[in-house]
Amino acid sequence: MAKVTVFGAGAMGTAIAMHLARSGNQTLLWASEFDQGILPALVDQRRHPALPEHLPDSLRVLGPEGLAEAAEGIDIAVMGAHSGGARTLARIVVDGSGHLPLVVGVAKGLEAETLKRMSEVYAEEVGHDLVVSVGGPCLAGEVAQGLPCAVVFASQPTDSAQTAANAFRSPAYHVSVTNDLVGVEYCMVAKNVAAIGLGILDGLGKGIGFEYRNAKAALFSQACGELVDLVVALGGRAETATGLAGLGDALVTSLGGRNRLFGELLGDGVSPDEALNDLMKKGMTVEGVESSRDVAKLAEGRGLRLPFFEQIHRIVFDGAPAASVLDCLKG
Repeated sequence: MAKVTVFGAGAMGTAIAMHLARSGNQTLLWASEFDQGILPALVDQRRHPALPEHLPDSLRVLGPEGLAEAAEGIDIAVMGAHSGGARTLARIVVDGSGHLPLVVGVAKGLEAETLKRMSEVYAEEVGHDLVVSVGGPCLAGEVAQGLPCAVVFASQPTDSAQTAANAFRSPAYHVSVTNDLVGVEYCMVAKNVAAIGLGILDGLGKGIGFEYRNAKAALFSQACGELVDLVVALGGRAETATGLAGLGDALVTSLGGRNRLFGELLGDGVSPDEALNDLMKKGMTVEGVESSRDVAKLAEGRGLRLPFFEQIHRIVFDGAPAASVLDCLKG
């Protein structure tokens, strides 16, 4: 078993730490200065406020002052920040520890200012390319409960992903490995946008007492087709986009999660700014908002026509009515 520290005590980081500890790894969860609000709950109640299970007894928790101890002698460093905080967290950890070994990133998005993928951001900050990105359907709440999931670990070459997978695998946590790092990381961007669009239909349905099941299935199919086109245009493989990292993650995120909830609020008549602020007050980071902007830039740069993703961008940023997502059904 490996000695692992998860840096960043958000919901996903904490859930991953819980899983690793239950699987027999020597695991520590380090809460940064940005996690100060939940640190007392983690230490005193042994529970993350956003997760349904208590922390395993074997999982150690340290606060910001314990950074050097948290990084000492570890085999794997898991970065638990969302994409907007990935570089900041990595820089804090590297500055406080001097060196990090194999890095596993769970963020799903791009760096807003540069459009760099998370593996590129981490490689720049840690000074090596032993970086793994985790894709696929793995909601934090279910990981925390130990419910079954299947994910994909990506690195180029696959040696790093294989090493990380050996520590993460369990009877409930199934891991496949790929060298399509580019494809996996772009899937994780586009699937967030798809979830917003499908969530909008849930919100629209609440207002009339119906579920848009037919429309949702049609738009999900269209979103997945556009996801494939985008990933392939950016250098990834089509089978990655139609597998766990693409279609699989798009489905689970569209059924439940923060991006879907954001879309539901839009469909229910809440403005994008109000919806985003409401969720942020509840401690939820909606990566799909920036992802929508990123997908628009990436598609424009490659001359791609992606009607569904384009319409979500108009709704989120240009004031288009939420119901206009249904216009995508017209072909």
